[in-house]
Amino acid sequence: LPPAEAEALVRTLQGSELRDIGGQGWLRQHEYVEKLNMHGILSASAGQEQLLTELLVSHAKIPVLIGELISVEIWKHKIFPVLCRLQDFKPRSTFPIYVVLHHEASIINLLETVFFHKEICESAEDSILDLIDYCHRKLTLLAARSTTAPAAELPAEPLASPSSMQAAPVPPQELQKQAEVMEFEISLKALSVLRFITDQLDSLPLSALTRMLNTHNLPCLLVELVEHCPWSCWEAGQLKKFENGTWHVVPPEDQVKMTKLDGQVWLALLNLLLSPECQRKYRFDGFNKSQLLKLRAFLTDVLIDQLPNLVEMQRFLSYLAVTDPAPPKKDLILEQVPVIWDHILKKNSGKWEAIAKHQVKNAFSPTDEELKLQARRWAQTYSLDMMEALAPDKPRCRVCGAEAAKRCSRCRNEWYCSRACQVQHWQKHKPACDLMA
Repeated sequence: LPPAEAEALVRTLQGSELRDIGGQGWLRQHEYVEKLNMHGILSASAGQEQLLTELLVSHAKIPVLIGELISVEIWKHKIFPVLCRLQDFKPRSTFPIYVVLHHEASIINLLETVFFHKEICESAEDSILDLIDYCHRKLTLLAARSTTAPAAELPAEPLASPSSMQAAPVPPQELQKQAEVMEFEISLKALSVLRFITDQLDSLPLSALTRMLNTHNLPCLLVELVEHCPWSCWEAGQLKKFENGTWHVVPPEDQVKMTKLDGQVWLALLNLLLSPECQRKYRFDGFNKSQLLKLRAFLTDVLIDQLPNLVEMQRFLSYLAVTDPAPPKKDLILEQVPVIWDHILKKNSGKWEAIAKHQVKNAFSPTDEELKLQARRWAQTYSLDMMEALAPDKPRCRVCGAEAAKRCSRCRNEWYCSRACQVQHWQKHKPACDLMA
């Protein structure tokens, strides 16, 4: 994006009411977030994200993004299930629902891109407490999933998108299943954001550290993630790991190699356990101590070779095993608490069904003309050049998954390896093609 356009988009970012989610004004906000998200990814890959960082800080938009993130999270938990139970909820297209589900992913992805910078963390101000709570909720879901249903068992079919808009009604159960798939990836992004927050402990409000260590006991939650590793699973005798948005089989020679997600957990643990201030505030009681000492089994020479800082962790755990650190002093302090989640819940309590009915009527039952207009706007947001720059791999055939060199000449959104595959897929692709062309 040109600097002037990036600044205009940042300036126009604003919070929205829960009732307005999915409406025309909200959709414009989503487009702005999506454009900034893609701009952020491309800028970061070129090492030029400083402009976006400065814009978000100078216009104080990080608290706005955190508010929107939590607003959509509440929508998914409180309104989406009610929506799916309504008798008159029979969407002709999954597109409007997809946009709302995707909004949370877009914001957390944008925050992951920029939270690497100290000034972003500082500009969050008191809303950093809400973001810490958000990350804790996502990591708890991740830990729970690792002990119940591995994410690898979830369907690999991607969420509905502009290039797969369907004319036939989609069962509510299918929409909920799609939301679960996206929830896993959002939780992994939240892990990265939390790690970046722990990098800036000196810049956080005092209450933030207390909330991470004692209110949520994040060190023990991170131990759970090391122990169960939800982004890794065994299937038919093969080790699979989740990286760059997909599950892939890991060859035997790479099975002990640390992934980016493994590294994020270990770095967060290093930040939280080795900081003198954290050691002074954390309760090393019998339970916490026994949980932390589980880490010693994972600190192998191979792992330490890949992340040498873990030598310090090894020393700390050896010391912890033979000592009983003094309990933290119980100072009388005034503590800040997060407000965004509670404010939205109190404001809309008892109105969930009314909001759902309003949104079915005004947001999720678009006419054909409205759907075509929104599809064109979406196609402009996702320009082909932008999408190809973001794509990590070469395009794959929509039908068989082979490497593809041919593209639908009408909408230019679907790829095929051969004419035969294109003809085979035409009946499914035609409704979306008519909308996009």
